[in-house]
Amino acid sequence: MAQLYNLPQTYCLIQISLVQFLPVKAVTKYLSEVRVELSKVVWPKREEVIKLTLIVILISGIVGIYVGLLDITFTKLLETIIASR
Repeated sequence: MAQLYNLPQTYCLIQISLVQFLPVKAVTKYLSEVRVELSKVVWPKREEVIKLTLIVILISGIVGIYVGLLDITFTKLLETIIASR
């Protein structure tokens, strides 16, 4: 069978077309703007990250237990309904 796609050639064509549409000045400008914006970001302190991570883990555990209990309850209820027929 004939090969439908020659991947190395296709990859090169994609790279060439991207170079044509993305001038180097535009890419350089974009990356410098990204750097400026990242310097404006107020990053959270380590303690805050740890505290918020623990809160997320705790709430996820509580929701997991709640959903698990609902699952067990509805399973038992369905088993009871099916067994009574």
